[in-house]
Amino acid sequence: MNCAAPTDVTFSFTGFAARGGATDHHADGWGIAFFEDKACRLFIDHQASARSPIAEMVKRYPIKSRNTIAHIRKATQGHIQLENSHPFMRELWGRHWIFAHNGDLQDFNPVMSGVYQPVGTTDSELAFCTLLQGLRKAFPGSQPPLEELFGALESLTREITQFGVFNFLMSNGQALFAHCSTHLHYLVRRWPFSTAHLVDADVSIDFAKYTTPEDRVAVIATAPLTDNEVWTRFAPGDLLMFQHGEVIAQASVPVPQKVLDKLKNPATDASASARCPLPREAETVDAEAAAALQSWGE
Repeated sequence: MNCAAPTDVTFSFTGFAARGGATDHHADGWGIAFFEDKACRLFIDHQASARSPIAEMVKRYPIKSRNTIAHIRKATQGHIQLENSHPFMRELWGRHWIFAHNGDLQDFNPVMSGVYQPVGTTDSELAFCTLLQGLRKAFPGSQPPLEELFGALESLTREITQFGVFNFLMSNGQALFAHCSTHLHYLVRRWPFSTAHLVDADVSIDFAKYTTPEDRVAVIATAPLTDNEVWTRFAPGDLLMFQHGEVIAQASVPVPQKVLDKLKNPATDASASARCPLPREAETVDAEAAAALQSWGE
């Protein structure tokens, strides 16, 4: 989530956590990070989120943040251990950076300088260290303006995405970066707010009761979390930057044909969610959801 004002994630997390072993098969660990300016609170667990006591605590603990990243893991590389649970956290330019990856990078063996090294054994953490190493090399003194940072991240993503499926979320607390190789969706909730209903649990919330005209929330997920809102599908290769709950920059990164082939045949994608729909022309989840939102005046 990327928000204009500090917002709690308890509603979306209730449905999301169910996908970690209850409504989907991503049951090999989970984690969530809440930014508070330059630092963040990070909770990770090697247990499935659908059964994790820590996940239950997060559902009852309405931590408010402008940038929140959560991840449920389906292991493709690396054992089911705490150090392999996403999101991963590192420091760069005096800020915490958070990264979560859904995908599978093959024969990915970058040369590491030693400043950033993986703690675990996943391709995901190695990719994160590679991104930070590249950003530090490009801007050794201090963090550049977000526009320049986005351009450098686009170049680094072009290099890494050649090795396989590379869907990721990344944030430094100022903005949230999202890249899609295969499956990613987003929506922006803004005034006038309406009622949302979760896909993975029979839970609804009327956001109009808790929000103001200044509130705006962008929610990014592999597959839509609600069944009565209009979600926009990322195109394969899309790299988006979110700030204050809206898209402020976008680029397209070429996706290898071997990855596009996985879209046509999901059975070949070891990292795919059971809930990921097949690509289609329409940008919305379905016509009924669009009609419902129009009836609420959104």
